[in-house]
Amino acid sequence: MLKDKQLVLRPLDVPVALRFAECPGATYRSVAEDLGMSSATVHESVGRLEVAQLLRPGERAVNRHALLEFLEHGVRYAFPASPTGLRGRGVPTAHSAPPLDEEIDSCQAWVWPSKEGGIEGQVITPLFERAAEMPQRCPSVYEMLALLDSVRAGRARERRIAMDMLQDRLGYRRTAHDAA
Repeated sequence: MLKDKQLVLRPLDVPVALRFAECPGATYRSVAEDLGMSSATVHESVGRLEVAQLLRPGERAVNRHALLEFLEHGVRYAFPASPTGLRGRGVPTAHSAPPLDEEIDSCQAWVWPSKEGGIEGQVITPLFERAAEMPQRCPSVYEMLALLDSVRAGRARERRIAMDMLQDRLGYRRTAHDAA
C-alpha cells in the first residue's frame, strides 16, 4: 500500500469486519466465499480495516470496542441509508428482518432490491451489492447487516435495540466505564 495515499473505508469493509468478528483469524478465502467476494477484495478490505484500527494488524481479529463504536456512531454518517422512495420486491432488512422484526412492529417493510426477494416494500440501498444474497450465503452476516440498516436509517429506539443486539452478537457489552 502506498504510504502517501489516504486510505478510506468502503461500505463493503463493514461485512468483512463483521465476518472476522464472528470468525477471528479466518482465511481470506473463507471470508470471500461467505460474502461472495474475491479473496483479493477481502485482502484489500483487511488493509483498510487495519489502517482504521478496526482490525488488529496481522491478526485478522477485530478490535471489538472500536468496531462497535464505529457501527454505533460512524456508519450512519459514513454510509447513510434512507428509503429511496421506490417500492419493490426484495429481501427484508432493518426492522423488517430477523431478529428485529420480532421487536419492532411496522406496517412499512424495508427491503434490499432482489428479484428473488420474498416481500414487497420500501427499497433501501444495501451497504454492498451482494447483501441480498446473505440470507442463503451467510445468515449471521445477513442478520447483522439488517440490524445495521436500523442503525443507519432507523429512529432512535430502533437504533438502540439494533445496537444492543449487535453488541450481543459480537460478544461485547458496554460497561458504565465505556459509556463515560
